[in-house]
Amino acid sequence: MAYSDFTLSKFKKDFHIHINEKMDLFANIEPIQISEQLKNSLEETNELALAINTEKARSEMIITPILLEVRRRANSQISLFSGSDFNVDVEKG
Repeated sequence: MAYSDFTLSKFKKDFHIHINEKMDLFANIEPIQISEQLKNSLEETNELALAINTEKARSEMIITPILLEVRRRANSQISLFSGSDFNVDVEKG
């Protein structure tokens, strides 16, 4: 089964998972300032992405610049897999 075929409700049901949505995972994380590069990028693309209003536009124009900022801050120690299929073990559901 392709990763993109999974749904959260199916995952919770099949693997007997309970998700505590009230827990604040980031309560102890200090906010950081965004770089000028990210600020400029989002100022340029945010309005257009929301006007186009498709998942692809939001991904390319809002999410990608943020992920690239995270990657820069991590000294390129993380990878991005845009458009890659992550097929899972069919026997495990």
